[in-house]
Amino acid sequence: MLRRKKIILGVSGGIAAIKIPLLLRELKREHAEVRVVMTKAAQEFVTPLSLSTLAQSPVILDIFPQVRDSTLDASTWHIYFSQWADAMVIAPATANTIAKIAHGFSDDALSTLVLAMRAPLILAPSMDEDMYINVATQRNISLLKQRGCFIILPEKGELASGITGIGRLPEIPTIVKFIDKILKNGNQDLRGKKILVTAGPTYEAIDPVRFIGNHSSGKMGFAIANAASLRGATVTLIAGPTHLETPRNVKRIDTVSAKQMFDAVMDISHQQDIIIMSAAVADFRPSSVSSSKIKKEKTGTSFFLELSQTEDILSSIGKKKRKNAIIVGFALESQSVIENARKKMKDKNLDFIVCNNPLENGSGFGYDTNRVTFIDHNGKIEEMPLMEKFDVANEILNRVRSEEHTSELQSRFGISYAVFCLKK
Repeated sequence: MLRRKKIILGVSGGIAAIKIPLLLRELKREHAEVRVVMTKAAQEFVTPLSLSTLAQSPVILDIFPQVRDSTLDASTWHIYFSQWADAMVIAPATANTIAKIAHGFSDDALSTLVLAMRAPLILAPSMDEDMYINVATQRNISLLKQRGCFIILPEKGELASGITGIGRLPEIPTIVKFIDKILKNGNQDLRGKKILVTAGPTYEAIDPVRFIGNHSSGKMGFAIANAASLRGATVTLIAGPTHLETPRNVKRIDTVSAKQMFDAVMDISHQQDIIIMSAAVADFRPSSVSSSKIKKEKTGTSFFLELSQTEDILSSIGKKKRKNAIIVGFALESQSVIENARKKMKDKNLDFIVCNNPLENGSGFGYDTNRVTFIDHNGKIEEMPLMEKFDVANEILNRVRSEEHTSELQSRFGISYAVFCLKK
């Protein structure tokens, strides 16, 4: 995937910058076209001349051009390169650089370019362990991940300070492989497609203070929206209450209750090519909502709450499914996972379903990972290993593309193609 790809390599001022000539050499060996931008501190560890020689192009060192004579040649270079690149990689990404990116600073060439960047942004944090595990650094990294930036986790080992801990820049092949994976998943195969994704929980009010909800964080749905956007789709994300930040280039509609999410989905579902329903929508709501806070002393030792069923969003869009549209559902089941998921897929007229068990370690609500099983309408079952949710998202989109391809061929060639597939 790196052949003929345009990559911007950002270098900030950590001791691991001495390894960057090796990274640059490997990227060029894979036939990538590379442009380098350096911070002032990075130049203390590796010379611009070295990186310029390896990149076979000038290195960007400052926001403003250097004045060598009475004529000044200025340009909006940061806008040009932000549109030129297929990806931007910052290695090493120091604590200072991470903080500036997280909070929108643009006071040097590197941070200015990041702020204008359209392509995927990949960071490889590298610093002493105490700096890396500091709550401020971890919060900044978490913030960038929520926005759709990709983080290459540092490795454990001997650090420049002499101590052993986490903070080492990963080995060069690991970084190259990571870049390759991101570019592979960002191959624009969904360009021109409209995708609707739902994510997060819904809250059903009991009174002005309390509600019925669930533990969904929205991470899976936000990962799907991010992955689909990187693959060129026009993405609308309908989200329940969550603290997650909106992925880049994604339109977000915020909702609270199941009814609000139902209305938002039904309002635009007929315009979508693909609908992926990953939200954990409440099945029940209080039959009546108190206009004032319910006081404990008025309820006695017991309190009974009458519940009514909420709108079934998935079933409603399944009944009104547009020709050639793909609908993907989720089933979170703690027992009889496959059987319950199959029934849900059939009852709600889905093309395939993603199921998982919240009782499995690393799977379900709140985790950055997930372990899922795919079931398609032909009954095929695929069990996946524990994966990062971004990787799960791309596996879902890969199967969406396969479903679309099958649907297009069936529309073009009719029943004969379906019979051919069954025979095969």
